[in-house]
Amino acid sequence: MDLFKNKVYEVLKEVPRGKVTTYGAIAEKLGKKCLSRAVGNALHQNTDKYCIPCYRVVSSKGRLSKNYALGGIEEQRRLLEEDGIEVVDCKVDLDKFGV
Repeated sequence: MDLFKNKVYEVLKEVPRGKVTTYGAIAEKLGKKCLSRAVGNALHQNTDKYCIPCYRVVSSKGRLSKNYALGGIEEQRRLLEEDGIEVVDCKVDLDKFGV
């Protein structure tokens, strides 16, 4: 799991400020399209939200995580808005902010 987790983190580090990605997009980039849930598990183990910006990961529908591990959904919203990402009803417009 550590190798997979580290690969997830490396992909996530490529997501620029002001953009988001999805669990599935990270899994697909790693050639593991069916492992989006495993991506979520890896992100849940992250302890450094600034070096590994897991708050930039949303659902395939743009929804924020109800279980965001580093402070809850309101903290994820705050960090996204700090990045310049508009959040409406706990959702991000993937057409506008997705990579």
